[in-house]
Amino acid sequence: MATVIRLARYGAKKRPYYHVVVTDSRNARNSGSILEVVGKYDPMQPRDSEKRVILNIDQVKAWMAKGAKPSDRVYKFLANAGLVAKKPVPVQTKKHLQSEKTQMKIKDKADKQAKAAEEKAAAEAAAKAAAEAPAAEASAE
Repeated sequence: MATVIRLARYGAKKRPYYHVVVTDSRNARNSGSILEVVGKYDPMQPRDSEKRVILNIDQVKAWMAKGAKPSDRVYKFLANAGLVAKKPVPVQTKKHLQSEKTQMKIKDKADKQAKAAEEKAAAEAAAKAAAEAPAAEASAE
């Protein structure tokens, strides 16, 4: 039997709540013929909440040792829990980058801002030095 660890939806309309279940891969999502409930997932909780994903680590390890394969979403939960290695992020093509002309405009704008900041710092330093020079001359006399 090919067993999988996946989510079974419970909860009300527009208020999802999931059980992390171990079941036969040929069964429907909520068929009711599950082998074991190994956790819970509440997507309505904040992302950093401890109550968002609750897993019984020992049961998950036991089922994975028996050959159960986690679904993509459950795999992410297990990776965050440190049970499995995270999947590598695929290398993107250059289509997600901005055009060369736009990159040049951004670089020019950054250069102008850096130059203006340098000029402002130099002007402040000169003003500070000028303000200190008369004060030093007055104290010397």
